[in-house]
Parts: sequence; structure tokens; C-alpha cells
Amino acid sequence: MPHRTRIKICGLTREADVDAAVHAGADAIGFVLYPQSPRFVSPERAGELARRLPPFVTPVLLFVNASPEFIAQGLAAVPNALLQFHGDETPADCTAACRPFVRAARIPPGPAGAGFDLLKYASDFTAAQAILLDAHVEGYGGGGQSFDWTAFPWSHPTLNASSRLVLSGGLTPANVTDGIRLVRPWAVDVSSGVEAAKGIKDPDKMLAFVAAVRAADAQNPRPS
Repeated sequence: MPHRTRIKICGLTREADVDAAVHAGADAIGFVLYPQSPRFVSPERAGELARRLPPFVTPVLLFVNASPEFIAQGLAAVPNALLQFHGDETPADCTAACRPFVRAARIPPGPAGAGFDLLKYASDFTAAQAILLDAHVEGYGGGGQSFDWTAFPWSHPTLNASSRLVLSGGLTPANVTDGIRLVRPWAVDVSSGVEAAKGIKDPDKMLAFVAAVRAADAQNPRPS
């Protein structure tokens, strides 16, 4: 069976956008619980939005250097959430909640990822369900910036590119096909690339993004 690249749409703040993302075909919906983000929603608001999700669409709660108490508030509001850590959290910080999590790797700009040791990073966070590859920008993500997709040996066993990598950072309907072809991730994660404004998603862009991912899968088939 060919691999189907999973799709997460992140930074949703409105009911209409949640419904449109599900309609477009998203596998996961991300809610940003980072107060400094223009896409911030409170735990209570995340719970309201997550209750709109049908079965098998996963809610994801994104935290940046959050306290254990705030993470607990998020999980109380969205009990079935996958956690995403996007700040300076240590492996111990990420495992403290005893819940499945994704760990973001913030890769500096420049050729070869400016020396970022992704192999060591993936080894340090072996407990993570996935390593999310994002560009290092001020504000911890959502900046519409990409990194050098040719920087790393994607076939290396430590990276386990078939099941452990999520490509993010500056993805759009126009470039996600190239990103999938080069990196061959398990999943892709988009936020600013499908927005009309920060925190406001564009239904047509979400549809176009999902269609581009499916086209990439058809052009680059591989075993699941």
C-alpha cells in the first residue's frame, strides 16, 4: 500500500476554520497554547474547538516553555490531545506529562542547517512520537520561513524518515510537493501557508494544500 502523507493544520482559532480544515481532509488540527502567539487560544477555547472534531481527527496542543500546571489545564480541556513542544523543553520536560508528544526541532537558516545536529537531536528525543522540522524564527514558529531541505541525510536510520519526521516551516500549496519529494516525511504541518491573516484560515488554501500533498504522494509513491 502506498504511503499517505498525513496532514496537520495548525493555529486554528475559529469554528468555521476547524470545520473547513476537516472538510479539506486534515488528519490533525493544532491549537496554539502560547500566549505570545497571534494564534493563541486558551485551554478552554481549545476545548470548545476540539469538540467539533470528528473521530480519527487528532487535536494537537502546542506549548512553548509552559509550566506543568498550564499543560495540565490544556489536557483537562482536551483530554485526547497529542502534545507538541515547540520551545526549549528538555527530554524530561516533554515526558513529564506522561502523554504522547511531538518535539519541534528549530533549524537555523543557511546551508546545511547552519550546523544543526539533527541526528543527535532525534536521538535525544527518542521518546517523541515524531520530530517536527521547523525553521528557527523569532516567536517560536508560524513565521512562514523554511529551512534548507537538502541539509540532512533523510535516509539515515536514526531519522527514520518513513515514520518519525514531520515537515513544517514555510509550507504552502505551491512548495509542499517539493518538500515531500526531498524529505519524504511521515506528515506535513502547515499554518501561515493557508491563512488569510494570522489565525484566520483560508478554506480554498487549505483545499489546495491538501490537494498538493495528495499529488506529491501520487508522484512519489513509496511503501507505507
